Amino acid sequence: MGTVSRVNGPLVEVEDLTGAAMFELVLLGPHRLPGEIVTLRDGRATVQAYEYTGGLAPGDPADRGGSPLSALLGPHLLGGVYDGLLRPLTDAGPWLNPAAAGFSQGPASATRSWRFTPLVEQGRTAAPGTAIGRVEDAGSPAYLVLSPGGEVSAIRQAGHHPADAVIAVVGGTEVRLTRRRPVRRALPYLSRLEGTVPLTTGQRVIDLLLPVCLGGTAAVPGGFGTGKTVLLQQIAKWCDADVVIYIGCGERGNEMADVVVELAELPDPRTGGRLSDRTVVIANTSNMPMMAREASIYTGVTVAEHFRDMGYAAVVIADSTSRWAEARREFASRSGILPAEEGYPADLASALAAFYERAGRVITLGGATGSVTIVGAVSPPGGDLTEPVTTQTERFVRTLWALDRDLAYARHYPAISWRDSFSRDADALTRGDPENAARRARVGGLLAEADRLTALAELVGAGALPARERIGLLAGRLLREGFLRQSSLSALDAYCPPERTALIADALLTILARCQDLVEHGVPVASVEDRDFSPILRAKEAPREEVPARRDTVLDDLETLR
Repeated sequence: MGTVSRVNGPLVEVEDLTGAAMFELVLLGPHRLPGEIVTLRDGRATVQAYEYTGGLAPGDPADRGGSPLSALLGPHLLGGVYDGLLRPLTDAGPWLNPAAAGFSQGPASATRSWRFTPLVEQGRTAAPGTAIGRVEDAGSPAYLVLSPGGEVSAIRQAGHHPADAVIAVVGGTEVRLTRRRPVRRALPYLSRLEGTVPLTTGQRVIDLLLPVCLGGTAAVPGGFGTGKTVLLQQIAKWCDADVVIYIGCGERGNEMADVVVELAELPDPRTGGRLSDRTVVIANTSNMPMMAREASIYTGVTVAEHFRDMGYAAVVIADSTSRWAEARREFASRSGILPAEEGYPADLASALAAFYERAGRVITLGGATGSVTIVGAVSPPGGDLTEPVTTQTERFVRTLWALDRDLAYARHYPAISWRDSFSRDADALTRGDPENAARRARVGGLLAEADRLTALAELVGAGALPARERIGLLAGRLLREGFLRQSSLSALDAYCPPERTALIADALLTILARCQDLVEHGVPVASVEDRDFSPILRAKEAPREEVPARRDTVLDDLETLR
């Protein structure tokens, strides 16, 4: 036991904490507030407190936890809402009181029992990472209990058991339904695989032009009001991952409340149940302890790795990493660390790299294929995309979905800039599908040409451009309005499967090719521009089977110009 010698907000200095190690958990004061050792020097430990330290005073006791900051992983996670340290918020009350009964780091849902079904027999050998049992009523997907490796000397029969009960003994190690794992240490795996499988998000601009692979990384930078939260919520609702971990890191509480309510109401297209049954929400909002934001993203990615080891595809959505970086900056300032660019600590780049590096598609210890995909929002102050968090994040992610303020103010959703965004995995993802690769190249080329011509038209006027270039402007308008723009409030347009995305894109490309052909054969370009393209522009709001008919309606109308 040590003694608190100094309190400076979340920074607490402790004397006489002998035998302590870096990143060890420390319990501070009479309420045993959790903290983590971040500096050890001459018998004095600097502790990063994860609770409000009001009332904590010099002379208060400080106990070593004996282990690193760890997350309790188990079947209770799916469908739950937790704070940054993965403590359940269901019974926490309207105001968080760390001294209140039930709001501690004890086992979650300790009074609940789970139906366990064994998958191996006593006396058999279970390799590390293989499933020795499953929990059938843990929601969707099924929760698997993994082996530490060795001979199964004891295993319980099928039935209901509490979370902390020993359900098997494997290789001399007791196995429970729950287990604790350090959040700052990545869980092991056998090997890493290349990213050649796309993550379908249901957003056309992403799935066709800026795809992200399973096990990939993506960043969403954008200023206030550009639609980051709405886009991330859409990805959480509609992406084809098995498990979604949504981290509200320093964001507003009403936004997190909307996420929780909508996930609970939306049906899961895979199982017919609730979408929240395969979602874990970590809510560390702006009115909650600041330094818990710093731990929340590590907690979230640890949960994702836990489900990855069961062979599932997990997606981590962090909204936003800027608030996490700001927490690190404030603590570094209180610690007296020399600031780097814009006051951020000098290790900002390495911390971001370590976080995004935990993504990947892997062969697990049990031989299954699982993945962790990380999507992080960046909220640059004033929309300045040259600030340190944004620029450093761009170095380490494989995909960038940059949000454009002008598109957002023009009510173009999602406001992803096709000029400023990139996907380093696009070529690999389309390598086995030449048709989709050609479609992506054609749409991207038309949009780039339209942007160039728009700048030229602002100088000389659209009427002064040659007919071919005016068709290029028309192509940009039709693609923006009929393909890239997507309504998150529409029952049909909120989610667009890959087949429908390809169908709409091909219909627009066919119409644009016909327009170009008409102009080349002497049809006045003004006559082409004045045609009614509304049937194909509204195809995104129509059922899939109506898209060809709408395309043909526009094509027949164009044929009257010959």
